[in-house]
Amino acid sequence: MNETYQTRVDKAKQAIEGADFILLGGGAGLSAAAGIVYSGKRFTENFAPFIEKYGLTDMYLSGFYPFRTQEERWSYWAKHISLNRYEAGATKLYMDLFNLVKDKKYFVISTNVESQFVKAGFPSEKVFEIQGNYGYHQCAKGCHDKLYDNELLVKEMVEKTVDCKIPSELVPKCPVCGGEMDPNLRINHYFVQDERWYELNKSYNDFLQDSEGKKIIYIELGVGFNTPGIIRYPFEKMTYYNKNARLIRLNKDHPEGLEENIDKTIAFTEEMQAVVSAIMN
Repeated sequence: MNETYQTRVDKAKQAIEGADFILLGGGAGLSAAAGIVYSGKRFTENFAPFIEKYGLTDMYLSGFYPFRTQEERWSYWAKHISLNRYEAGATKLYMDLFNLVKDKKYFVISTNVESQFVKAGFPSEKVFEIQGNYGYHQCAKGCHDKLYDNELLVKEMVEKTVDCKIPSELVPKCPVCGGEMDPNLRINHYFVQDERWYELNKSYNDFLQDSEGKKIIYIELGVGFNTPGIIRYPFEKMTYYNKNARLIRLNKDHPEGLEENIDKTIAFTEEMQAVVSAIMN
């Protein structure tokens, strides 16, 4: 029999209060629920010239568009990064999540790249952005493992864009091999994992080891099936093997999970902000 919304909220609240550890897993659905959506009005209002010139349909697919020149490509990416990384402030949903777990032993693993967790108050040493970060550029061929802060360059690119192109002198070049640069996103096998990435990977694994067999709540937020092996499947597996673990899944499209975990899972398909607010109150 399906439990009522309030029953699930009460169970989630009780589970979180009684937990010794909390692991948050953030996916694309979390940022979308926070208002950082890649389609619809937010896309059409901010990318009208690109839509008219190239027929782009949303920000996600636009990232794969075969722009003819680097000047055109970086004009698009500068606007994309600026909007989602620098213009977007901390959102209420992420700030509420911080307030929900801040007094617990917690860690965050996220496939999102907009740094919303850190903006909301989560210490950067507790946030593993495993798929990259919009705030950095890297060598497109990964010839070395250094990342480059891009804020000033991105803002200059946006300011100097004319007819969906940036000036040629602003096109970033790798300072080591002289080749092209990319945003630091895991889009191919050239993705750069710098020293900081490996430090956070170790911190994540240390957290998993410290919490193994303990009273832990896995809170999975908007994680679909694009890269399920990073958060969704591991959370299911760790819940199954730890008798003291519970899984709280917030996912309007894919609340289903392992049948073996059904009694240990609290699933919500309702609006994410409302659920988090209800659990907090």
